[in-house]
Amino acid sequence: MHKQIFVNLPVRDLDRSVRFFGALGYAFDPAFTNENATCMIVGENLFAMLLVEPFFQGFIGERRIADTRTHSEVLVCLSADSREEIDRLVARAIDAGGRAHGEPKDHGFMYGHGFVDPDGHIWELVHMTGVPQS
Repeated sequence: MHKQIFVNLPVRDLDRSVRFFGALGYAFDPAFTNENATCMIVGENLFAMLLVEPFFQGFIGERRIADTRTHSEVLVCLSADSREEIDRLVARAIDAGGRAHGEPKDHGFMYGHGFVDPDGHIWELVHMTGVPQS
């Protein structure tokens, strides 16, 4: 199967996005960074390409970029090692200019919460302690 994933997201202000995600502890690959884009390292073989909107538009042709103030084009969900890691990351996102996405949810076997970045993209975080019981 596949060995890597590159999620491509449009951003209105690349510098602001780099500051925001840098404050959350993410690093960026300088080999794939210029005035139009950066490659955010999310995890081992997990990457988010943050592309300024005009550059992103070149990849989608005549389709319109979703206005994330009113629409969602994707829900990015990342695993976390603990509930505490989730709570820390959401708090850091809020401190860096994002906002919480809803309230934390505890399903017993799974805990989740998330944040909305400055461009309106939703990032969900989950920690699973086991499989749900039927």
